[in-house]
Amino acid sequence: MADRYENCTQVTPECPSEATIYGYYPNLGANVFFLAFFAAGIYLTLKHLILTFGEEHSRLRARWYTWIFIGCDLLSLILQGAGGGTAATANTYDTQKIGNDLMMTGIAWQVFTLLVFAILAGDYARRSYNHRANLTTAGARIAHGLRFKAFVVGLFLAWLTIFVRCVYRIAEMANGWKNEIMQDETDFIVLEGVMIVIATACLTIFHPGFCFKPMQMRKKVAPNGLADEKDMTTPESELSPVPEHRV
Repeated sequence: MADRYENCTQVTPECPSEATIYGYYPNLGANVFFLAFFAAGIYLTLKHLILTFGEEHSRLRARWYTWIFIGCDLLSLILQGAGGGTAATANTYDTQKIGNDLMMTGIAWQVFTLLVFAILAGDYARRSYNHRANLTTAGARIAHGLRFKAFVVGLFLAWLTIFVRCVYRIAEMANGWKNEIMQDETDFIVLEGVMIVIATACLTIFHPGFCFKPMQMRKKVAPNGLADEKDMTTPESELSPVPEHRV
């Protein structure tokens, strides 16, 4: 019965969507590339958070975050693209399996990258909070602002939804093409579409240009990875440490 659909190249009355790999109208394949830009934006934001609240609390130099994690994301894209192309043009089972394995490796690498990033970001947040008494006046004002708190929540939700989406893609591909998870349209809508909509909304509504002004004002970064003071609008008088208040 399936042989009658072997030569189908698009969905028509003679070639129904139920006979496709997904079992419904497939999504746009380029979505995998769009997601990388979302992740890159989150990686870049952490760099500027570190430059604002103190690089001394970070395990890595601020500028390394973008180089390392965007580089890892690029590797993930290359693996997924190569795997998808190999699987789509395969004429034998062995070739298709190589393509599938490459795609799975790329997706798993993306999940691993997001997880390591979250660990480092959480570690920086903890260390910064423990040394909050040493924040500059300007830094303390930003940290206690309602917009900045909303910005951090939005950034976390964006990361979380991207992470959930990537984990779902592993489960979707784990049992090969046309498996039950891949052909469950409801799961796809919730764990792929809705997750990306939430991430897009968070990164748009809580945009750093509105919620995190230092990222907008910092136009140059010195060779040592620190902000160029000439590009900051914070007066010198505000750069003194905030005294610790004991209760």
